[in-house]
Amino acid sequence: MNKEQIDILFQLLRDYLTVYLPKHRCLSNNTIKSYRDTWNLLLDYVAKTNKINVWQISFETINRSMIVGFLEWLKKERGCSNNSINQRLAGIRAFYKYAGIQQPITAVHMFDIFKIPYRKLDKNRTVQFLTEPALSAIFQQPNTEKKSGVRDLFLMVLMYDTAARISELLNLKVCDLDHNSKTPVAYLTGKGGKRRVVPIMSKTVQHYLKYRKLFLNDNDQGQLIFYTVRHGLRTQMSDDNVARFLKQYAKSARAICDEVPDSVHPHMFRHGRAMSLYRNGMPLALLSEFLGHENPETTLIYAYADTEMKRQAIEKATGSTNPIHTKMTAPWINDDEMIKKLYGLKT
Repeated sequence: MNKEQIDILFQLLRDYLTVYLPKHRCLSNNTIKSYRDTWNLLLDYVAKTNKINVWQISFETINRSMIVGFLEWLKKERGCSNNSINQRLAGIRAFYKYAGIQQPITAVHMFDIFKIPYRKLDKNRTVQFLTEPALSAIFQQPNTEKKSGVRDLFLMVLMYDTAARISELLNLKVCDLDHNSKTPVAYLTGKGGKRRVVPIMSKTVQHYLKYRKLFLNDNDQGQLIFYTVRHGLRTQMSDDNVARFLKQYAKSARAICDEVPDSVHPHMFRHGRAMSLYRNGMPLALLSEFLGHENPETTLIYAYADTEMKRQAIEKATGSTNPIHTKMTAPWINDDEMIKKLYGLKT
């Protein structure tokens, strides 16, 4: 293994994430975090697959087949959609393009990686969301006699109530949650650093006050709401941490509710809230603003999902004996003169 190649990889990654993206591209912290998360996931996957340490990974180690395997792992193990997988691939490609410019010797790897195609998106896909019975079953799982149970329940309730992306939720600070006003709100920072105001329900505030007594310092408005403690220091809770306890609660919730999906991920809470609001009359334009969608057309997936479910219900309710299924004979069958008229061959 060439130590120089290893050094080049990590030096370029460091410069890419700490200099190029924030200072040259002027990207938002959330966008940079997304790139960083992609590479953390990839490096961990490569290390585990090859049974080596992260520091032993080089450009040679991360070959095309390794990245293809990583993308498939995202699909099967993490339940990522093709859209999410394409975003991860785009993040990997972007780094290789940067590396090829900075160190031309790495360009051969860039060309190899660029041969990996993006996955085809289903424009008419149905959105995966948690139904109200499924949500109720999951919310019953945390043991609120324990501090961790109080934390997990509040995080899930807030995630659903605000329909926040997981990154938006984990970036929340105490000052971002205004629970004292007549109309409590959360200030979410979404893609591109755009902030939006989202109302929160009184029940959510009750969960927050209980959580705050156990976990937060009333005098520190700048502290992160959700955190983990490592070596005595508070660090931002990771989305992997959230994914772990969601998987645990979903598994136990399926025992009491068969509507709980086999694979539950944070975005399902966002989708569940959006579907609930849409079905209860929130216009798509307002829903788009509520969700922080840059492109209003993105919000149309909820309208399509609702229409698709109605179609399935209608098909299920329309039995085989219904007249709509009766085979009808066209009047022009075996009538040559009629066929000629239909095709303009006769007047």
